[in-house]
Amino acid sequence: MATLSSPRPLVTTPRPVRAPSVWLAAATGIALSALYAAVSLRRHALLRSTGFDLGIFEQEVRSYASGHWPTSTLKGPGFPLLGDHFSPITAVLAPAYRLFPGPGTLLVAQALLLGLAAVPLTLWAHRLAGARAGLVVGLGFGLSWGIAQAVIFDFHEVAFAVPLLAFSLSALGAGRLRAAIAWAAPLVLVKEDLGLTVAVVGMLVAWRGERRFGLAAAVGGVAATLVEMFVVIPAISPAGADTYAGHLGAAAVWRLPTLLTNGTKLATLVLVLLPTGFLALRSPLLWVAVPTLAWRLLSDYPAYWGTSYHYSAVLMPVVVAALVDVLARGAVGSTARRWGLALGVVATGACLLAPPPALSSGLLDVVRPGFWATTDHVALGRAVLDRIPAGATVAASNGLAPQLTARDDVSLLGGTPLTVSRPDYVVADTAAAQQFPVGGQELRELALGGRELGYRVVVDEDGYLLLAAPGR
Repeated sequence: MATLSSPRPLVTTPRPVRAPSVWLAAATGIALSALYAAVSLRRHALLRSTGFDLGIFEQEVRSYASGHWPTSTLKGPGFPLLGDHFSPITAVLAPAYRLFPGPGTLLVAQALLLGLAAVPLTLWAHRLAGARAGLVVGLGFGLSWGIAQAVIFDFHEVAFAVPLLAFSLSALGAGRLRAAIAWAAPLVLVKEDLGLTVAVVGMLVAWRGERRFGLAAAVGGVAATLVEMFVVIPAISPAGADTYAGHLGAAAVWRLPTLLTNGTKLATLVLVLLPTGFLALRSPLLWVAVPTLAWRLLSDYPAYWGTSYHYSAVLMPVVVAALVDVLARGAVGSTARRWGLALGVVATGACLLAPPPALSSGLLDVVRPGFWATTDHVALGRAVLDRIPAGATVAASNGLAPQLTARDDVSLLGGTPLTVSRPDYVVADTAAAQQFPVGGQELRELALGGRELGYRVVVDEDGYLLLAAPGR
């Protein structure tokens, strides 16, 4: 990784912003947003979305839209979500949700946010090296595996962080130091750990010359993370503590050697840098990725180590911005520049066409004919869900929960016991791929256990179970 010993100008001779640059950047962002929306909405229509986490976030935004503090019955009865993760930024979706209530609003919002992130990166590269470089950088970012994985795993608050980081680092790379801080500052409202990312941006700004402003941002970022993790979240959480912080602890320092010995962690580090042809290592901007990589790879929770889920989305704008920064500073020759861009495209394509084992699908689903076909199992599932009236209380399995959260009060079957939730209906898909916290035969037995409470079986077909409470 590049050192911070010699602050050279991050831009040599920037070209003026011209209409073709803006149009190329805008077109790239719009095309990517359309792709993301098509994939995520279709996955939801195929019952591939999940209560953990799309259903939880819909319950959060639905709370804000109703004028209430965010809670989620999928996490537990009346569970206060600001005591889980500090992500008040999701409240900005409340007006759109009031107009268009449903999980589709969240999925489209995420698609627009992720597509927007490509705009500053494309524009920056176009100004430096022309339209071809701008297009390669924009698409290299937009089709990178970290973004693809976020798209196919429902909605998450980090969708807000991706464009904020892209705009911040593009401004930093172009020498607009105060703008870089302005774009980074809202990250403290996205998630509690991102204050440390703001701190690194602040240190880079201070290194570039805006010392007081940069150091103030660095101190503010660290303070925000400490207050959110050790004051705000514990005060709101039913557990009285930040349960996610417990995955680090004092033992984290002893896990440092595992960065070189653990195959999963090594693979993640390689794949993060692969879309840039490893040229990102030559940019100081790559330091912005360190806080996220540190808490993930030093955690005792294996799910954080690999390439699954949405955890790598915030790393993609960082490494791509680092690549553009290397090109902007002339840190590589013209031949290396061309090879770096080419490697980025090839590496990104390789990750999409032959994804890591942890990735079950990707953006290429959109061109697979089977993706647009509705199976008999999915059609039956929709018919079963239609038998549940709006306004009911429902205990649903993970794969069916987000189909109901817009109109019903939904708890997680296998999470909150039926003896506690006492829902009007119990519904499960025991054949679904998304099984959490239990699945298969265990899920079936759990649902049928409602009969001991007086529930009657309404549907038992092709893996679907629907039970109704007495009087329903």
